[in-house]
Amino acid sequence: MGLLCLIWTHSSRLSRSLPLSSPLLLVVYHLPIPSSQVAALPAMAAAAQRLLAASTKIVGVGRNYVAHAKELGNPVPKEPVLFLKPTSSFLHAGVATAAVEVPEPLESLHHEVELAVVISRRARDVPEASAMDFVGGYALALDMTARDLQSVAKSAGLPWTLAKAQDTFTPISAVVPKSAVPNPDDLELWLKVDDELRQKGPTSDMIFKVPFLISYISSIMTLMEGDVILTGTPEGVGPVRIGQKIKAGITGLIEAEFDVQRRSRTFSP
Repeated sequence: MGLLCLIWTHSSRLSRSLPLSSPLLLVVYHLPIPSSQVAALPAMAAAAQRLLAASTKIVGVGRNYVAHAKELGNPVPKEPVLFLKPTSSFLHAGVATAAVEVPEPLESLHHEVELAVVISRRARDVPEASAMDFVGGYALALDMTARDLQSVAKSAGLPWTLAKAQDTFTPISAVVPKSAVPNPDDLELWLKVDDELRQKGPTSDMIFKVPFLISYISSIMTLMEGDVILTGTPEGVGPVRIGQKIKAGITGLIEAEFDVQRRSRTFSP
């Protein structure tokens, strides 16, 4: 048993030869891998990355940590609070242009660090006992939120689309193969803004656990290969402003960085 360091580059190739200072570096994760499986690991990791390319939707789970629900003055839910985000909101870590964009007239967005579950195959009406069979991997994700817009929507009883679904509002890391995460309920999420620790919390604090979420969501809508479930955020959410840098991670597993900039309205066909 040993630790293998894999480097995923923005050219969509796995490399074990790039130096850690390489400008192509997207993410590094350290996995405890039996020697007998080392040769197969690059193929496993590459297969995990391909899942996101097939994604049809992002399902967000709101208020899934008690402390976070309370910090925003919300009641603790008795069933999952769901919302949808388009895949056009993905912002892939490591790409040269990977920056969270703040649209006019907003001056800031709120950061929410989350464990993302990536579905491996079509899932409909999945029993909770079988739910983990439909997991292809995990990722670090941010659910960037225009809190001012969300507050207006909530007070008017309107959907959160304007606050959650804009381009670059779902920064996401490379996908970690399912085999590297024996227990998604035993991870620690953290997030820093300009090196100031803002969020840190264990996934064990989730109100609704991963198997239940997969079962519950698949009873409402069919989950497809590559679909992503954002499982909620621990307490400590707050504003991040233009010019700041976000660094976030899953302790001992994966991390990613994103700049924050003003959105340009230049037409892009």
